[in-house]
Amino acid sequence: MIRAYKFLMRPTVRQRAALGEMLRDHCSLYNGALQERRDAYRHTSHTSIRYGHQSAQLKEIRAFDPERHGRWSFSSQQATLRRLDRAFAAFFRRVKAGDKPGYPRYRGVNWFDTVDFPKDGDGCRWDSTPHDPVTRVRLQGVGHMKVNQHRPVIGKVKTISVKREGRRWYVILTADQAEPEPLPKTGSVVGIDMGIANFLADSHGAFVPNPRHGRKAAVKLAAAQKALARFPRSRRDERTANHRRAVQRVADLHRKVRRQRLDHAHKTALDLVRQHDFIAHEDLKIRNMVNAPAPNPDPERPGSFLPNGARAKAGLNHSLSDAGWGVFLTILHAKAESAGREVIAVDPRNTSRTCPPCGHVSAENRPTQETFHCQSCGHQAHADTVGALNVLRAGLVRRDAGPA
Repeated sequence: MIRAYKFLMRPTVRQRAALGEMLRDHCSLYNGALQERRDAYRHTSHTSIRYGHQSAQLKEIRAFDPERHGRWSFSSQQATLRRLDRAFAAFFRRVKAGDKPGYPRYRGVNWFDTVDFPKDGDGCRWDSTPHDPVTRVRLQGVGHMKVNQHRPVIGKVKTISVKREGRRWYVILTADQAEPEPLPKTGSVVGIDMGIANFLADSHGAFVPNPRHGRKAAVKLAAAQKALARFPRSRRDERTANHRRAVQRVADLHRKVRRQRLDHAHKTALDLVRQHDFIAHEDLKIRNMVNAPAPNPDPERPGSFLPNGARAKAGLNHSLSDAGWGVFLTILHAKAESAGREVIAVDPRNTSRTCPPCGHVSAENRPTQETFHCQSCGHQAHADTVGALNVLRAGLVRRDAGPA
């Protein structure tokens, strides 16, 4: 199996400048290749440019500009061209499917933060100084950089990527390793119901509180954004020192919230995987859940609109995004696969309206957000716990039914 590792790098001042130049030149290559494809298609011949044609031009580009494009790894430049090719492939796939196309766009300097090296040893080298107690990674044109390796890398390193996040630089490895040993069986099964008041409730009656990291940082973030709004919009190279600090302050706050949310998702998923052999959860369509409500035109006044609850829905969407359900479920599936656990997603419809003892389904069974009171048999419980019980029951049915 393939596993990814992400480590913080400690480049020197000169190495940091070289990394920035590497990103700039790869961004220039990406935009130039995109421009070539656009111009070729706009020509009367409607010529289609493919990756093979653009990759064959790299040798000439490197020879023409050895101080910039010639100093970086040839394979990493090919990976950048493949990245553009994947963007066009996804564009044509969406067009064919009738979805919103999303034509590939030019990347600004601030929006191109990753360079990929397809093979360890080709323009890059992980653990480039094995005789040194400090782990280092070597990149062509940059040199040997210190890496804060906080855990061992198991298996053979396949690819290496360099990523910039704000003022920090990270190296991301993918390693090919043997299938891990599954965790010992616990004999426990569980269903989970995702929520906002509580992050999740399980079928055993336990709750995981919602940390609400975004709401806790809202005051500081609002102040930082207000300070940033005082500066006029300008290009990155034309910003004053105070303007750059204001931009960095907003970015740092967003990054902290994202990392806090990720940390909470990892810890919650790990607890579930360690305690249970089988986990059932709702198959949530989160992208549809955070859609804005459609406008409500006023039939009596053309051009006017009636209230449609957009403000309340915006607050709910903010809370849904702050909970980070999608990140959590992705991490849960990955950890369960490594631990030999089974995870199944089930249809969430009526899971909080169905009585577990008698099976009666009614919207009146849930008079409030937290209360479940069956109108048929009188069963009372927390609504989220009822939802988790029904999710577990549906998950076990799907598991026992086997593949369709």
